Amino acid sequence: MATTTHDVSYVFIELGLVIVGLAVLARLASRWGFSAIPLYLLAGLAFGNGGLAPLRLSENFVRTGAEIGVLLLLFMLGLEYTGDELRKSLRLGVTAGVIDFALNFTPGLVAGFLVRWRPLAAVLLGGVTYISSSGVIAKVLAELRRMEKPETPLVLSVLVQEDLAMAVYLPLVAVLLSGGGAAKIVSSVFVAIAVVSLVLLAAVRYGHQLSQLVAHESDEIILLTIFGAVLLVAGVAQRFQVSAAIGAFLVGIAMSGSVAAQSHRLVSPLRDLFAAIFFFFFGLEIDPATLVPALPFAVGLGAVASGEAREIRTAGVPTNSSTTDQSDEATIATFCVRFTQRTPTVKALRTGSS
Repeated sequence: MATTTHDVSYVFIELGLVIVGLAVLARLASRWGFSAIPLYLLAGLAFGNGGLAPLRLSENFVRTGAEIGVLLLLFMLGLEYTGDELRKSLRLGVTAGVIDFALNFTPGLVAGFLVRWRPLAAVLLGGVTYISSSGVIAKVLAELRRMEKPETPLVLSVLVQEDLAMAVYLPLVAVLLSGGGAAKIVSSVFVAIAVVSLVLLAAVRYGHQLSQLVAHESDEIILLTIFGAVLLVAGVAQRFQVSAAIGAFLVGIAMSGSVAAQSHRLVSPLRDLFAAIFFFFFGLEIDPATLVPALPFAVGLGAVASGEAREIRTAGVPTNSSTTDQSDEATIATFCVRFTQRTPTVKALRTGSS
């Protein structure tokens, strides 16, 4: 019993130092007038695999907290919009979504073939350059206070389309990697599409009824209900190879009226806490030594992605110079995250094919 108490005390101390350290970094970023995300990532690099002082005791908690952080970021993003607004933005954003896929998937695919990877590895790299980091985008939109800006609905439309595309892409790639046949591919993709369609239908068409069902004057009941629903829907979505983030986003879309306002007030502090843990944990998972060999590759593809973002913004949204500069920052940040996050998987596949 004494040994267990001793171990737990060290976990508390380590975790407390981490969170206090993140608070200090957030203060510095606020004083200097930029997003705290890069500082969180650097802190993770410093205390992660291959860092100065790798964390050991609190890693499991930080890992789970990071996953919750992404879900809460997307849930809060969904609260900003109704089902009707989502339908409208998806309809108007089809052109931007097609351009997004063509301009972002192609560079990764071509780069994979140029370095003589096998086709499946090149397709995976195309997915890396295509899909955006929902967590980064949600955090940047909130920090820059751009929720009410005219281009934000288009950004969200493209983001949702990417996650919906992943409902087909991820099961397809998973089956191909495991060597499954055509029947297994069709079955996996069908199940994924059915699940995401069901969740999307419930959020868009029955959101008002669901809001009335969970409405209550007690903050405690609302918080427990909403937090549990986010985890439950995200878990079911993930189970069927659908993005857990899109499940959390659609839960936010389903909430409306007083329930949405109450949820926003109650969940905001949790979002900020777990989002900081998410970006810190992301840095923990990366060995700094592996970044150097991939840096020229990442910089080249990042430059292409940044240039293509300007093309996507021409799909019907007027912008000014400030919007363009901030959007470029978000583009570069999300590309760096998604590239480094998926590099080990693609690298392993590439190595196995040689």
